[in-house]
Amino acid sequence: MSVQKSIDADDHARIAEAIRAAEEKTNGEIYAVLARRSDDYFYAAGFVAACGVIIAAIAAALLAHWYWFDVSLPVFGLAILAAFASVVLVLWLVPAVRMVLVPHRIRYRRAHLNAVQQFLARNIHVTSERTGVLLFVSLAEHYAEVVADAGINAKVEQEEWNGIVAILTDHASRAAVADGYVAAIGKAGELLAKHFPATGEKVNELSDHLVEL
Repeated sequence: MSVQKSIDADDHARIAEAIRAAEEKTNGEIYAVLARRSDDYFYAAGFVAACGVIIAAIAAALLAHWYWFDVSLPVFGLAILAAFASVVLVLWLVPAVRMVLVPHRIRYRRAHLNAVQQFLARNIHVTSERTGVLLFVSLAEHYAEVVADAGINAKVEQEEWNGIVAILTDHASRAAVADGYVAAIGKAGELLAKHFPATGEKVNELSDHLVEL
């Protein structure tokens, strides 16, 4: 996935306007959050790297024994320590390497946890009719999710959000994050309007702008 370096002021304005336009047709509330990454993954990557160093050390010990190569225990121990220190240094100085070492399952789990935390931290779950919905993208993990409140989940199946998730991930893969949000917000507005059409005077309970983490 190509990572869009920044969302400029014009992009923020377009996204905010898309949210306002979508919410005019529904009693639902749409909130958008963009995370560059959902974890620093230093410890997760460090654990994987440490396992690799241990496996390599065992393999080296077996090869040394097989070929009758004599290595003193202190030297062997220092070599392992040096290898581990080198790996930690690389992980510390080059964060991109961490993403290579961390399994996809862990990345997605951390991104999902971040989405849920943002849903709660931004008070999307306390709207009067429980009709708040979060559009969440975490770029480093190549992850997007729609988190809907109880009022929406009672009527809208998760499968109905899959198309919106596909829009977000597809645009993010082409470094067009802002365009993805505008398109996804429009689709979310149509879906919410179908199940929760606007009735009477509507109070805007959530901020109509993209939050960047």
